[in-house]
Amino acid sequence: MGKKIYLSDTNKKIGGVCGGLGEYLGIDPTLIRLLVVIISFMTAIMGGVIAYIVAWAIIPQHPKF
Repeated sequence: MGKKIYLSDTNKKIGGVCGGLGEYLGIDPTLIRLLVVIISFMTAIMGGVIAYIVAWAIIPQHPKF
């Protein structure tokens, strides 16, 4: 079974999307947050915000055992 992406429980500012992506990709979530901000400004805010909300809705929370 492969590696799965989850929302981060420990490294989150709003919903844990960037933290979860950082954990999944093995990079600093701050870089992902910076990319989200840049994309948001390049798309007149709405593109980045909509992408973040969609990712927040699609990516599952880490299962609690």
